[in-house]
Amino acid sequence: MEKAIVAEILTIGTELLLGHNIDTNSAYIGEQLAEAGIDVYWKTTVGDNEDRIAKALRLALARSEIVVCTGSLGPTEDDVTCRVIARVVGRPLILDQVVLESIRRRFAERGLTMSSNNERQALIPDGAIVLANPRGTAPGLFIRLGDGKVVVAMPGVPSEMRPMLREQVIPRLREGLGVRARIRSRILKTCGITESKLDEAVGDLARSAQNPTIALLAHAGEIHIRLTVKTESEAEGQRFLDDLEARLRERLGDLIFGRDEERLEEVLGRLLLKEKQTVAVAESCTGGLISHRLTNLPGSSAYFICGEVVYSNQAKERLVGVPHELISQYGAVSRPVALAMASGVREAAGTDLALGITGIAGPDGGTAEKPVGLIYIAMASKEGVHCREFRFLGDRDTNKLLASQVALDMLRRHLLSR
Repeated sequence: MEKAIVAEILTIGTELLLGHNIDTNSAYIGEQLAEAGIDVYWKTTVGDNEDRIAKALRLALARSEIVVCTGSLGPTEDDVTCRVIARVVGRPLILDQVVLESIRRRFAERGLTMSSNNERQALIPDGAIVLANPRGTAPGLFIRLGDGKVVVAMPGVPSEMRPMLREQVIPRLREGLGVRARIRSRILKTCGITESKLDEAVGDLARSAQNPTIALLAHAGEIHIRLTVKTESEAEGQRFLDDLEARLRERLGDLIFGRDEERLEEVLGRLLLKEKQTVAVAESCTGGLISHRLTNLPGSSAYFICGEVVYSNQAKERLVGVPHELISQYGAVSRPVALAMASGVREAAGTDLALGITGIAGPDGGTAEKPVGLIYIAMASKEGVHCREFRFLGDRDTNKLLASQVALDMLRRHLLSR
């Protein structure tokens, strides 16, 4: 295996530190570099301050072979990236006439007069390779240093940066640094297990795995297992990933519901079609979220028959037949009411399966006996009806999402057990 080439990402812009703009560039750059076989060990964000940018750049060059910068390449006084790079690498700024004419031409094509401050964008560190930017006025820079290291500077606008990275930067990096390996990742998605329990189940594999590696990533309602392999051969990489995935599936069984971009509702939809099962839903605290997720897929009319949002007690009684006595005796948020909702909507819709869900999403409405986050989810089928109690600890949106996730997973597990 070739020696790892280490890169660092340096995003520049005070707006990123203030939270006015979300830094999507780092995620994209990291993903693209990984696929190109280049490891990213650090990421730094710094504001539009020359001294702080210089300090961050020097640190990055001290520990990484490649530093990829984005942002602060515009025409204004606070766009300082180019001159800071020149200062740190010890190269003078040269007015590049080709770049200047390109900027003038771009303004002319749009019927605009170029301001004099746009000339700053044509000041290029001596010896830098200019990266064309057909989508904007700021060119990118590719600078090879005497010690074999590379500094890249690209615009901060994602629509300008992304094609420049893919089409110009990465090919130069791979060829210039002799990178042959590529990094590939695969995500296995689990539901119905906590992160700590999952770590207990597969932690020994994660600790012993070298290539591929294993990492656990927590998301709302599901835990992802990321497998990452670095190989020169794509076939070899896929074989390594397949072998490790098989070992994980042997341990975890149906806790794994999908892979990579698959969503739980997609997996469930395929199962419903395969088993020729139909479903109806009676929702209270989730406010239609389960129905939305089930129907947010093409072809869902083949299995989704009916969804009722029965928020009030009167709606529960009138639309899905929950007996008034049950609500009076146990309250709307209770196991008996959830069971009655599931049975009632299944009977009314004439479906094979049905869900009934009631609870307290928050932030108000809870009591010591029935706290915020208490959710009852019932599932009805020809075999009968059963209910599970959950106590979630999130805010309103999170509790609704977690409830919908668990409800869909209940249906999935039922279909797998048939």
